[in-house]
Parts: sequence; structure tokens; C-alpha cells
Amino acid sequence: MRHNKYRFIYMILIGILLTIFMKLTLYKVAQDHPIWYDFAVTIFITILVWEGNLRIDHWLNKNYSWIDNTLKRMAIQFLSSMLYSGCTIYIIMLAYNYLTCCIAWKQQSLMYNSFIIGMFVSLLLLMIEVSTQFFKNWKQSLIEVEKYKTESVQAQLQNLKDQINPHFLFNNLSVLSSLVYKNQDKAVDFINQLSKVYRYLLDSKNNELVSLADEMNFLKSYIYLLSIRFEDSLQFDIQIHESLYQKALPPMTLQMLVENAIKHNEVSSNLPLIISIHSKDDSICVSNPLQHRSNVETSTKTGLKNIQDRYSFLSDEKVLIEETNSHFSVTIPLLKNL
Repeated sequence: MRHNKYRFIYMILIGILLTIFMKLTLYKVAQDHPIWYDFAVTIFITILVWEGNLRIDHWLNKNYSWIDNTLKRMAIQFLSSMLYSGCTIYIIMLAYNYLTCCIAWKQQSLMYNSFIIGMFVSLLLLMIEVSTQFFKNWKQSLIEVEKYKTESVQAQLQNLKDQINPHFLFNNLSVLSSLVYKNQDKAVDFINQLSKVYRYLLDSKNNELVSLADEMNFLKSYIYLLSIRFEDSLQFDIQIHESLYQKALPPMTLQMLVENAIKHNEVSSNLPLIISIHSKDDSICVSNPLQHRSNVETSTKTGLKNIQDRYSFLSDEKVLIEETNSHFSVTIPLLKNL
């Protein structure tokens, strides 16, 4: 209220109403002074009490937070404000009583009743101010918490996305280094396709979601890179309903699933690996037969965890991972249309 430019008008109105109320209910003794004296002193007390309470509140805001020290703040504010209000009301009324009104001590019940009314009004206004400030600060803290959560989620999501690029680059540079010595023509084609793939990475870097159509175009370029390396040892069976192409998913999700299948399974001319990518309702299922490699590496499941974590930030939809004696499959839900 201290920033409200109309607060003095409110205080004057409160002072006038208090004077009228006390005139109608308390003042039974004839008075030999003009009635505007009573209005003036009541308004003066109202302004002095309330402005003083606002200064107390301003000092407490600097030293005692509503959020961190709620109970302590309420106790200190209540005690300090009541003490200040009581002393101010009593001293001014006592001076007014003897200097102006000339009411005898035997009629001090009038002063006592006026003091009680003044304290009650002060307490009521204090409760309104305290409640307003408390809920204002509480609401602001909730906004700040939500803002922090959003920023934290975005930072974690960016960290997960940043994990993809170095991993992807390392794998493809390893392939390229071997191709340079074996087949330079294929190496040139590989570089051209790799540049297209990285164009997609740059375009989707700041996107939390991409359309399935864009992801599939990227996957085709990635599959081309794989075909240069594995030739007929790696095969794909892709069947996706066209109605799903406007659905969304986190970028590079399908690429990571394909890469995961190649990493953990034997891929050779004697035992080709067939990776199936099929649509199922509003989901995409990537599956492959289990062809355990002879040199089995301990799986850290980083790729799958990355996908699960990104989905957990973006949606309540779950990534379904299934493994049988013969097959391994991952079903990823498609999200809203872009």
C-alpha cells in the first residue's frame, strides 16, 4: 500500500468514518470545541499510525523474508506494529484529551473505548496489508520456482542434445578414416552425405521436436552412410504410414536407435542385420533380431537413456523397450503435430 498514491485519501476517509462512528456511539458528553477538531485529530492519528506501520514494514522487508522466515516475520511485524500503534494512539489521544477536550479523569472510559477502537482498526488494516504482501510474495516465489524449473529442464535437455553430436561425429569420422585408404570414391560420396547429415544437425540443434518427415529424410541420408560401410550386410525394412509424417519426435531419435542396433549386434555378409522401422498406431517401432557379437562390449545404455530422458522432459509418453530371446525392439511415441 505504501506505493499507492491514493493511500492518503483512503486514510482520510477511514479517519472520517471513525469519527462519525465514535460520535454516534461513544461521545455522550457535551463538548465545547468545534467538531472538526475531532475529525482532524482522528485523521491525523490514522495517517501517523499507518505511515509509521508502512515504515516498519519497509524495514522488515529488508531484514526478514516472507518466504524464508514466515513465522518470525509475522511475529515481529505484529508485535512491533501493535506496540507502535498503541503508543502513538495513546499519547496523541491523551494530549488531545487534556489540551482540547478537557474531559475529566472520571470519564476516561471514553478515552479507553476510543483507544480500543483505534487498535482494532489498526489490527484490521495490518492484517489486510500482511495478507496482501504474504500472498503477493508467495505467488512471486511460485513464479520464480516455475521459471527455475523451466530453465533447469531446458538446460538439461540441451545437455542431452549436446551429448549426441560428439558421439555421432566420432563414429562417422572413424568410418571416414578407414574409407580414405580403402576406397577414395566412396570416401568422397561419404563426405558429401555427411555434410547433408550435419546440415540437419545444425538446423535441428535448437529444436526440441522435429517432424517425422524431416527425421525420416535425415535417416535416409544416414542409412546411405551406413550402406557405404556395410553394403549388403545391413538391410532396412521401413514401413511408415503417411498420415504420421506430420507428427513430432525429438531429433535424431531414430538415428540413435539404428546406431544402437548396429553397436550391439553382429553385422556381416554371413549374418546380415535387418533393422525394421514400422509405424504402429501413433508410435514408431524400431526392432532387430538379436545377433550377439563375439566381442561383446559392456553396454552403458547411454543412447537409450538419452532418448528416455528427452521424452521425460517433453512429454508424459513413455518409451517402451522390449527384449525377447530372439528380438530387441524400442517403441517411441509420436507427439503432437508440428
